[in-house]
Amino acid sequence: MEEVQYLDWNNSIQTLNKAYDAGLFVLIIGPKGTGKTSLVRDFAKSKETNLESINFSLRTRESHLVGTKTLTDGTVSFDEGLLIKSMREGSILYLDEINSAEADVLLRLDEALDDRRQIVLKEATGEIVKAKKEWFVVATINPLTHSGTKELPPQLLSRFPVRIRLEYPPEKIELEIVKKHVSGEHDSEIIQAIKLANTLRQAAAVEELFYSPSLRETIAFAKLLDGGMSPKEAANFVFGNVYTQWGDIEYQKVSDIITSMFGN
Repeated sequence: MEEVQYLDWNNSIQTLNKAYDAGLFVLIIGPKGTGKTSLVRDFAKSKETNLESINFSLRTRESHLVGTKTLTDGTVSFDEGLLIKSMREGSILYLDEINSAEADVLLRLDEALDDRRQIVLKEATGEIVKAKKEWFVVATINPLTHSGTKELPPQLLSRFPVRIRLEYPPEKIELEIVKKHVSGEHDSEIIQAIKLANTLRQAAAVEELFYSPSLRETIAFAKLLDGGMSPKEAANFVFGNVYTQWGDIEYQKVSDIITSMFGN
């Protein structure tokens, strides 16, 4: 997704550059859909270096980081994981939603992130893999109100001494972002959709709702308008129907908000 360069974005890029030059790992904090991944991709592109990405979940295992043994035609080999690969190459390693990982995975990751920047490859030869000097790590976390997230252990949190807070952009900037993807003929309706999204985001932030819409959803709303759908229908499909998974009461709350903003 192409981003408009608003102030928070520019400041974040500058901070990433300074941290990179100082060899300090970075943690980006913010809700889903604020462009954390796009920010990291843009930064890696500006550095003209490879970007290795790991998206963490409850299913992420140590083998995804370090690697695993394989048997091919009777020969045992070891396929190195993205953590080891990035350390050897000196590339940028992106750890997305790191606070969704299990404790054993975080413990193994912590081994590589301390000041020595090395890890013992106990799964294979026992080799000590030392990261190249230019190796750089950026991690992201979602707020604890998001399902599946947990607090990072203080020891691991200290591995990321530079922390960037990335929020949803102001309404005017979000409108500019959305308009880069559509015809630009529905400004007033898109502004209403952004106000709706912000209302739902604020409700999710205080746990009145279970879900917070992202920038992708305001863009999707505008694209449906370009396709001839009415604003009320587009709002229901993009913003409303997702809440049915949490029951009729949750859905009705959001449906009432949509009706109040877009009419019957």
